[in-house]
This record gives sequence, C-alpha cells and structure tokens, in this order.
Amino acid sequence: MTTNTICVWYEHDAEEAARFYAKTFPQSSIGAVIPAPGDYPDGKTGDALVVEFTVVGIPCIGLNGGAQFKHSEAFSFQIATADQEETDRYWNAIVGNGGQESQCGWCKDKWGISWQITPRVLTDALAKGGDAARRAFAAMMPMRKIDVAAIEAAVRG
Repeated sequence: MTTNTICVWYEHDAEEAARFYAKTFPQSSIGAVIPAPGDYPDGKTGDALVVEFTVVGIPCIGLNGGAQFKHSEAFSFQIATADQEETDRYWNAIVGNGGQESQCGWCKDKWGISWQITPRVLTDALAKGGDAARRAFAAMMPMRKIDVAAIEAAVRG
C-alpha cells in the first residue's frame, strides 16, 4: 500500500487526464475510478469523484473538485528525457492535445497542469557548475522546448 500519493485537483476531467497520461508516458496507468456516494457542489451521485492513476511510476489521485481552485506552476511534473526525440514526443503530445507552451522546457496540459520536459543533458550541464553550467543556463533561458543540440553546444563552449 502506498503511503504518499500526489492529489491533483481537476474541475471535472480527472479521468480524461489520467487516460491521456497513461497513453503518453511509460510506467503510467489508470486505476480505480471511484464514484461520488452522494451529490456534491460540483457533481451528482455516481459521477467520477476520485481517479487513481500513476504517472511515470508516481502514484496520484485525481480529484474532481470543481472550479474552486486553479493550478499554478508551483506544482509540476518533471519528466527527464534521454534525447531530442523523447523531448519532442512528450512536448508535442502535451502541447498538441490542447496544452500550451511556456519557457525553459515548461508547458501546460489542457487541464492546466504544468510539466517540465527536461533533457538529462541540461540537468547534467547545470550540475557540472562553473562556465559550462552558466553557458547551458544562458542557452536555455530563451527556449520554449529545450533544444538538446544547442545545450550540448553551449556546454562545449
């Protein structure tokens, strides 16, 4: 039994979001869909209230709680990618499914959840510190989707 689960608030589309995540990311799946036992402010008896799902091995619960609370970049899923192909695949899946681009490798899905699609080459460059990290950071700052070749070139100097 999992003792720590991320709870993500949705207006009413938790199941749709969970199904999208399950088909988009490896080690992702949808579990139980728990109906509401009674009417509530944003739904009726029998509506999906809680959706259990996993995103890249992380257990989550989607709560269909209504429009009371909104998402912000203060919470995001960070997906480490191996190369440009994987970066493009996840970025394009999120943005192409009604999401929106942001900057520095961030985007939002159509439900307002923030995602960081981060190539490992960028994380490794920043961890090196020094001039290589500064160059990689400067190269990243104007980017939307991360360009792996540009980060590698910046690290080389």
